[in-house]
Amino acid sequence: MQAHDLPPDTPFASGSPRFAPPAADALAAWRQAHAARGAACAADVGGEFAVALDLAGGGSYLAVDRFAVHSLCYAVHDGRLHYATRADVLARRLGIREIETQAVFDYLFHHCIPSPRTIYAGIYRLPAAHYALFENGRLTVAPYWVAHFDEIAQPDFDALRDEFRSILRSAVRERLTGDGKTACFLSGGTDSSTVCGLLREATDRPPASYSIGFDSEGYDEMAYARIAAKAYGADHHEYYVTPADLVKSIPDVAAHYDQPFGNSSAVPAFYCASKARADGYTRVLAGDGGDELFGGNTRYAKELVFHLYSQVPAALRAGVLDPLFMNPVMGSIPLVKKGTSYIRQARVPMPDRMQTYNLLDRLGLEDVLTPAFLAAVDTGSPRRHQRETWAAGPQDAGLLNQMLAFDWRYTLAENDLPKVVGTTALAGIDVSFPLLDTRLLEFSMKLPARYKLKGMKLRWFFKEALRGFLPDEILTKKKHGFGLPFGPWAVKDAALNALAAESLRSVAARGIVRTEFVDSLLTHRLKEHAGYYGEMVWILMMLEQWLRQHAPDWRL
Repeated sequence: MQAHDLPPDTPFASGSPRFAPPAADALAAWRQAHAARGAACAADVGGEFAVALDLAGGGSYLAVDRFAVHSLCYAVHDGRLHYATRADVLARRLGIREIETQAVFDYLFHHCIPSPRTIYAGIYRLPAAHYALFENGRLTVAPYWVAHFDEIAQPDFDALRDEFRSILRSAVRERLTGDGKTACFLSGGTDSSTVCGLLREATDRPPASYSIGFDSEGYDEMAYARIAAKAYGADHHEYYVTPADLVKSIPDVAAHYDQPFGNSSAVPAFYCASKARADGYTRVLAGDGGDELFGGNTRYAKELVFHLYSQVPAALRAGVLDPLFMNPVMGSIPLVKKGTSYIRQARVPMPDRMQTYNLLDRLGLEDVLTPAFLAAVDTGSPRRHQRETWAAGPQDAGLLNQMLAFDWRYTLAENDLPKVVGTTALAGIDVSFPLLDTRLLEFSMKLPARYKLKGMKLRWFFKEALRGFLPDEILTKKKHGFGLPFGPWAVKDAALNALAAESLRSVAARGIVRTEFVDSLLTHRLKEHAGYYGEMVWILMMLEQWLRQHAPDWRL
């Protein structure tokens, strides 16, 4: 029986925890580890896992892996710690029906609800790399592991390359199912192509690869997936998602999550996983994590450019640059205007600067949300949450590594991984993440920052270490910035537009967003810039679709 099938409050050990020495009975190994090391025992365990133990005297111990691939929710009720893998399951068991209004705002801000809060009042989700200990009526939630970067002072590239490749091979080989039914996602990017090639190497037969495409200009990367598939002789499968597919599956995908979830790639991921499951595969390997471990996101380079301004002597900034470029009169000069924009953003402290283009802020809180909703929430809470996470991170590791550790929490644990884990579960297939192997994580933390971002070259070491293994076209391709073409499709496809419009008007009727904003969004803004405003349409639509299934009567 899988962990998500177990009744709440049932001790279990899910996933693929790695003990030293290896253990056949994971639950017994966890009990031994806890008896020996107490709450800190999870720091000695690698892999993807969630564990729940009952302790003597009515206590409990919970822990999830370093990226929260496996999830645990908890609540203290009637003097006990209750837990389950899903917030909605726990809420039903405890009779909790109250929706946390602040969580709704957090969702609109982040497009997900970052832990420890959940959509249900009084129910919490264990953050990545955290444990929960309930003893003698007292609950302690704390990290058992924090990122520590110990960069090699004099790196030997050849030795590091060989070690890196060895870890990758082990990570993929150990994730193969015994029945030989392991496939892989293949987007054509560096990460998924690496996993596909390693799957071929580990099995010595054509890997089964699955790709999703979109018949929309600027959104389709199928050509690169085909390059990788050809290079590794893959048994390649393609599926082109259509607007009709979205109309059919949006309600099911939205309802499947235990709380609102707004990553628009979830529906395509569901179709990709469903195709693999229909072909008889029981596990799919995903390539998530390479960017966040090895410096592959364009914002890392961008933020380092902004960081340069803080290195300018304070006297020069205050006495010359700020007065010159922040002067309203000078700011109207075209060349000076660019400098003004740069300095204005550079002066915003981290991590707030990474929210400069937050969609909700850009559109204007008062223009989007009703006065009653705004009065019921703390609009500063999401940023405080991020500031606290940033402050608890590796302060002496340099800006790049600070951003990486920050993304392990927000980009991976709270967003990308729930997208893949949730949609594969809905499709009925297991998923694992070789590039998030604990050994690879530890390896990445000893790499010099300049090996991750060399000048403006993203994930330099990763690519150079796999040169000759990855096709050259994959190594040199530009970073693709688009996902699902929902906005353009919502403008052109009548059925999809109708689903979106009806959903948004229902959200307005619940008292969350202003009716005039919804009207403007649907009748004017979406047509003016479908890609940009389509994101807000999607977020609101998925919120409404979730509420219909889980809290249909909820109103502000």
